[in-house]
Amino acid sequence: MVSVPDHDDAPGTQHVTTSVARRIESGREHDFVTWTDAGIALARTFPGFLGGGWLRSSSKPDEYYVVYRFADDDALEDWNSSPVRKAWLSRGEGVAVEYATHRLSGIEGWFEPQSTLTNAVRVMGAPPPRWKQAVTIWLGFFPMSLLINFLVIPHLGGMPLVLKTLIATLINTPLMVYLVLPWITRRLKRWLH
Repeated sequence: MVSVPDHDDAPGTQHVTTSVARRIESGREHDFVTWTDAGIALARTFPGFLGGGWLRSSSKPDEYYVVYRFADDDALEDWNSSPVRKAWLSRGEGVAVEYATHRLSGIEGWFEPQSTLTNAVRVMGAPPPRWKQAVTIWLGFFPMSLLINFLVIPHLGGMPLVLKTLIATLINTPLMVYLVLPWITRRLKRWLH
């Protein structure tokens, strides 16, 4: 694991995680690893790069997943459209073929299914362990739920439980995603990683 650059995130920042699935040409695994590490090193020089790495599929030895995380869409777009990346990609021709790209923004990048990404060979800037994610979310969810139950629910009178729950979650979800979780994750950054 390599240390990830320390960034002070602004409130509401939406990190972007991109994973690229590639099939490796037979006998080119070493070339792929060298080429991919060089690409991650190049991405590391771009403002907003938060980390990256690669994983090998547990079921298909010729499939690898390369993951990049950037501070926001603009930083990712700067990397994707750069002449540096285009030159790096051209050096990888014949080594691997890209067959799928997935892009996630915000905290959902933490929850990308891991079942197809087992047997990790190397990860740089990996997401925190699931138990730390759960603790972080709970630290925001518990006080927000208390606050909503104290300030909002009593004013809803005799509404059916389903409508009360709908209103509570419509208030709680955007507050958690845009304010509370970014605030908490910035304060717990060292503990999380």
